Amino acid sequence: MNFEYLSIAEEKITNTPVLVNLISYRTRQLNSGARPMVKKDHPEMDNHDLVLKEIAQGLLTAEMLCTQEEEEIPGLDFDASILL
Repeated sequence: MNFEYLSIAEEKITNTPVLVNLISYRTRQLNSGARPMVKKDHPEMDNHDLVLKEIAQGLLTAEMLCTQEEEEIPGLDFDASILL
């Protein structure tokens, strides 16, 4: 694992669970045949490192679509956070 790319990615996406899920999701896409958005540094570069490089260069980001206030929907008799 390229620790330089990892440290830059951690600065860009500070929420560790979100970062892990983003890396996992994008790695599965690359393993399934998706094209990488960056060039490999060397021929043996792992897909995890490609994803970290994409995040470090700002080509891949994560965005939260819901705030705490939006989760509270009046009229529901159950916790709306399970709908996310």
